[in-house]
Amino acid sequence: MEELKTAKAHKVLLANRKSANFSGVLDVLSFDVNEILLETEQGMLLIKGNDLHVNRLSLEQGEVDVTGKIDGLTYSDVETYHKGGGESFLGRLFK
Repeated sequence: MEELKTAKAHKVLLANRKSANFSGVLDVLSFDVNEILLETEQGMLLIKGNDLHVNRLSLEQGEVDVTGKIDGLTYSDVETYHKGGGESFLGRLFK
């Protein structure tokens, strides 16, 4: 019997570009003070900014809290990440 995967809700709560709460997070792929890369229920999410910190991480609950100066949130399909072909979103990220 084929098992169906039910997607959990993905939510973003951004407050004054200084803190953000994310739900529906599957994995944290990389992070530093300028960029955080999350795999979410809705695709890959790149958080760009300055002095970024992951304050709370609960992959069991699928939640991540981030503080710092948040300059941008960019989504990309997970398929693009897993194929790794061409000048993809992650290809540009890891140059």
